[in-house]
Amino acid sequence: MPKITGWQGLKGEVKFLVSVTLISVFQAWFMCTPCREDLRAYSLISLFCLCMWVFLWRGNGLITDYTNTKISWLEEPIKRFIVGMITTVLYTAGVILLTMYAFKWIFNFHFGHNLQPTIIISVVITLLISFFLHAREFFLNWRKLELNSTKLRNENLTAKYESLKSQLDPHFLFNSLNVLTNLVYADADKSARFIKQLSEVYRYVLEVRNKELVLLAEELKFVESYLFLQQIRFGDKLKVENNLVGVDGLIPPLALQILVENAIKHNVISEDDPLTIKIFMQDNYIVVENNLQKKALLTEGSTGIGLDNITKRYEFLSDQKIVIEQTPASFIVKLPLLSNNE
Repeated sequence: MPKITGWQGLKGEVKFLVSVTLISVFQAWFMCTPCREDLRAYSLISLFCLCMWVFLWRGNGLITDYTNTKISWLEEPIKRFIVGMITTVLYTAGVILLTMYAFKWIFNFHFGHNLQPTIIISVVITLLISFFLHAREFFLNWRKLELNSTKLRNENLTAKYESLKSQLDPHFLFNSLNVLTNLVYADADKSARFIKQLSEVYRYVLEVRNKELVLLAEELKFVESYLFLQQIRFGDKLKVENNLVGVDGLIPPLALQILVENAIKHNVISEDDPLTIKIFMQDNYIVVENNLQKKALLTEGSTGIGLDNITKRYEFLSDQKIVIEQTPASFIVKLPLLSNNE
């Protein structure tokens, strides 16, 4: 039910009261023929109808809003409908009885059998209005879900495209080829392995570009190929501790690699300040943790989409969210390990 805010809200409330007052006057005229000859009785019946309209319309509106916060139309529509109709009937009956007793006590006005049609019609109208409110809430929520689903689908497609684009970034290829150039003259066998791992990286990226989830084992194999290239480049200055051996589950493609890449890209890596990346499981989360030693300036290109990319894809795929934590000494990202039921 809309809240009364500002001048427009006040005007709307005045229009509502004027409308229901006129309706109440006409309702009393048609529903209580004997009251036409008794001004006091006619006035009280009109006031009674007005109270019914205000209390039942506004009250049921508030009950509908409250029930919507407790039971979702989208997740439990049948339960929501049944609870909504039961609460409407109970509230309506209670309001009518209490109002009748209030009129009897305040105005010493007794309701006879000739008012039964008025009361029955009030109940029927209230149920119809309640049904309309329930149907309206259902369709609004359904429409909202459709819009959110479309939005998340589009964001997921964009995120997947950006993931692919970031992995084909010229900086990564340039650095890899630069390392390879120096390696060819120093170690032919290691050069051959370097080329093989580089081809594995690009092959994997192309294979998963249309997938929403991949096996964790496949992603780890890809990360190992990627880290082989980086460790050739940085040597002992880059240390990686992978404790995910034997862990089964699903993960968005490239998500784990993006976190490793971000750690390498945004932190100082030197003999005096080696970078250590730890990958392990904790409470069904894949945890990627690195010691924090931020670069003053990025020497490599950054797309700026890493964490946002992963967040959007998890929003599309699951209700579980990624967790980002930072301390003075470390930076931690936790990725939920998904299953086929997600």
